[in-house]
Amino acid sequence: MSIAGNVPKNALASVRIDAWLWAIRAYKTRSAATAACRAGHVKVNDAAAKAAQPVVPGDTVRVRQSGYDRILLVRGLISKRVGAEAASHFFTDQTPERPAMPALGLPMRDRGAGRPTKRDRRIMDRLRGED
Repeated sequence: MSIAGNVPKNALASVRIDAWLWAIRAYKTRSAATAACRAGHVKVNDAAAKAAQPVVPGDTVRVRQSGYDRILLVRGLISKRVGAEAASHFFTDQTPERPAMPALGLPMRDRGAGRPTKRDRRIMDRLRGED
C-alpha cells in the first residue's frame, strides 16, 4: 500500500499551480487559471508564477481577483476538481478582511419612476462629484 514508509502510492509530490487553483475552485476553468498566471495575477511565495510552476504543501499563493489579493496557504495537493466543501480541505484562506465600501449617500429613485431627466442626471452627477 505504500512505497516508502507511510506515503501512499497515489500521493502527489507536486501539482501545477494552474491545476491546483482550478481544483480548489479559485477559478471556474483551468484556462482562466492559466490566463491569470500569464497575466501576472498569481504569485507563489511572493514570486510571479508561470502556469506550470509546481506547488507543494506549505507554499503561500497570492491570487489577484476583483482588485484584491487573496492569500491562500497550500495545505494539500489536488489536481482534479471536487466539491466546494472537499476543496476547502486543501487550502487555508489567510486573506485579510476587505475594507467596507463607503456609502455614497445617493438618494434612490423610486421603482418604476422611469428614466431620469437631464436635470436629475446633473444633480446625481453633482452628488457623485462628477461635475
